[in-house]
Amino acid sequence: MSEWRGRDLGTKTVTYDETQAILYALAVGADASDLDLVFEEKLRVLPTFALTLAQWAPDALGSAGAFDVRTAVHGTQRLRVLKPLPRSGSVEMKARVAEVWDKGSAAVFDVAVESEYFEATWSLFAPGSGGFGGERGPSARRRPETAPDGSLNVRTATNQAALYRLLGDRHHLHIDPEAAKTAGMPRPIMHGLCTLAAITLPLAASQGVHPADLRELEGRFAAPVFPGDELNVETWKDGGATTLFEAAADDRTVISAGLARFA
Repeated sequence: MSEWRGRDLGTKTVTYDETQAILYALAVGADASDLDLVFEEKLRVLPTFALTLAQWAPDALGSAGAFDVRTAVHGTQRLRVLKPLPRSGSVEMKARVAEVWDKGSAAVFDVAVESEYFEATWSLFAPGSGGFGGERGPSARRRPETAPDGSLNVRTATNQAALYRLLGDRHHLHIDPEAAKTAGMPRPIMHGLCTLAAITLPLAASQGVHPADLRELEGRFAAPVFPGDELNVETWKDGGATTLFEAAADDRTVISAGLARFA
């Protein structure tokens, strides 16, 4: 697997318009009253929209044969915002395999995407690809031992995965009950990136800031979320504008090692 470390995944320019940015905001939970997220005259683009623009990069690694795309899962996501995305335009991105970690029975591929607007890293957990003698890599951030400073409730919509898939991730697991059953799920599941982004809206509101002022975001996808689930999000202040969080649905942790920082 070490031959994949540092692999250049190419450069791609993705063009979008205001309609896609607005659809994205609605798909991650924006309300019609959030005019600066859903009305083109006042539009501020959510920083997490960048992750839909860069989805080609982890897909490219899977297509190149680095791992079995039927069993690999999205483990962790990181995003660092460098400057606001324009309302519409083109974003040039370059991607590479930043690291490959050996977890024994599996490997973790870190796919890094860079642009003038953001830096993002997908960590992809690939069963059956480990055991090559590489380093295990860093462990996930542990849940804080102190009691949470606050909590939020985030109710997902029953049509949320159906909306989000229109942004580019058309995996059948998120819409087709038969595909979900084949994957061992009782019904279609939410996209992890949709769930992670949906949390940032009420989190920003709880802090009296705008969700478009997000500067950094991290999260580990611990268990699936089903459209319509209500999430309980526990939060811990970590100094300054940084908040640690963990989300659960029906007593199962669905996002762990969460971190969000707003300007």
